[in-house]
Amino acid sequence: MIGVIATLTVAEGKNAEFEAIFTELAKQVRANEPGCHAYQLTRSRANPQVYKVLELYADEAALKHHGGTEYFKAAGPKMGPCMGGRPEIEYLDGV
Repeated sequence: MIGVIATLTVAEGKNAEFEAIFTELAKQVRANEPGCHAYQLTRSRANPQVYKVLELYADEAALKHHGGTEYFKAAGPKMGPCMGGRPEIEYLDGV
């Protein structure tokens, strides 16, 4: 099992737009990636501009498949104008 925590900071006033784009991406992930066991957007209670995506993949192949999908690649340019900084990505190994 491979875990990923992606921390995303969204620009002021862009929350609704970002959430709509992410919701569409998550629908595609859940419908097309059996190796992805969790793909959940969460928002910080301390700072509403900070989101964390909690992801779980069966293995390295499932993680690579996710990053190579056309819908994932297309989401980046759509989300770009909403972002308030660079994403921080942490990879975790299941125990």
